[in-house]
Amino acid sequence: MNAPLKPAVILLSLALGACSLDPAYTRPDAPIPASYAVAGDGETAIRPDSWQAYFTDPELQRLIQAALDHNRDLRIAALRVEEARAQYGIQRADRLPAVDATAAYERSRALYTPDQTINTDLYRVGLGISGFELDFFGRVKSLSSAALESYLATQEAQQSARASLIAEVAIAYVNVRALAERIRLAGETEASRTQGYQRTQRRQQTGLDNALDLKAAELQLESAKASLAALRREQAQAVNALQLLTGQPGQPILDQDIALDRMAFAPLPAGLPSALLENRPDIRAAEHRLKAANANIGAARAAFFPRIQLTTNIGLADGHLSGLFSGGHAKVWAFSPQLTLPIFNHGRNRANLDLASVRREIGVAEYERAIQTAFTEVSDVLASREQIEAQITAQMRITDSEKERLNLTNRRFDKGIANYLEVLDAQRSLFDAEQQLVQLKQLSLSNSTTLFKVLGGEWQPQS
Repeated sequence: MNAPLKPAVILLSLALGACSLDPAYTRPDAPIPASYAVAGDGETAIRPDSWQAYFTDPELQRLIQAALDHNRDLRIAALRVEEARAQYGIQRADRLPAVDATAAYERSRALYTPDQTINTDLYRVGLGISGFELDFFGRVKSLSSAALESYLATQEAQQSARASLIAEVAIAYVNVRALAERIRLAGETEASRTQGYQRTQRRQQTGLDNALDLKAAELQLESAKASLAALRREQAQAVNALQLLTGQPGQPILDQDIALDRMAFAPLPAGLPSALLENRPDIRAAEHRLKAANANIGAARAAFFPRIQLTTNIGLADGHLSGLFSGGHAKVWAFSPQLTLPIFNHGRNRANLDLASVRREIGVAEYERAIQTAFTEVSDVLASREQIEAQITAQMRITDSEKERLNLTNRRFDKGIANYLEVLDAQRSLFDAEQQLVQLKQLSLSNSTTLFKVLGGEWQPQS
């Protein structure tokens, strides 16, 4: 090895093995209880390893897959990952020297005597390293680590967006199916009230019913028509919202007659709160951001120490272009390390270190908040699940009672014991009870979907 190049090689070796001034990272303790206040059912159930194993309805699976393929918000999240990956690649490249090929031509005129000047031509070609920082104190390494953690945080954010999108599509689909069921009930009610109105007309013409009974029957019929129109408007809007989530506006949704009772999802155990740290991508993203802030402290600390930049070049030179390649050239080299030691910069380095330290504390608080938010969301879902099921059981009994009440009232009306206003009141109460029962079943399915989301979505995320 040429003696002049040995110092550069030695310095380069030291730079690649630089020390680090990053603070030792320790994961903060999770500021949550060790268990949920309300234990979930099916604690021994096996966790599904994909969303397909949890959402088993074929049409819902088709819609979720369409959303994963075409949803623009998810596409933006994926592009953010690519952006962060590119930024990390740029930062990582700074840890290694960039070797450039150079070619130069120089023509100069020098004064040889008071009356004589000399023109000189010089051609040069070579390879060189320009401005490479020898990372003795780990500044560049810390910046590279921070960029890596930011990239990983962006990846986790994409997984979080994916889980949210899957849940949103499922909830929107349940809403469409619930509205279809409510429209069916409203249609049956309208048909029943049309028959009742026609019967009241005939009875009024024969003198069995009065004008007040006919007007009440007409009001009930128009109320049923208004409710049906409102539900159809809601259904059209719900379908549009679902199509937007799938990224395919205008694409039809399969009009399946699926009762909500047959849309139960697979059992999903809640597990322990500590599992949220590994399952929730938003918590993992917060921890990666915390690690990035930790690495930035190391970079800020390293700024207090000298920075050494290396510029070196080796090549060929000759006064004639043809001489560079015919053996008449001269070998030339240059080695110019530069040392920069901060002395007085008006407290800039101290302020940067303080800033990095504060941002790390912010990162700790955001990480802890993410954990507490996750714990609260799961607790809310578990607490609601039991009460929703109790509501459904009670509402089913109410609906059955309202059906029996209507049957009894109709029999009393046929025997002339009850008036038609009692029949109309019983019909109205049954319609309201049936609508509330469908809404509670919808709420139960939405609650199960939300549980999938707040527990972290997929446990083996697909690429």
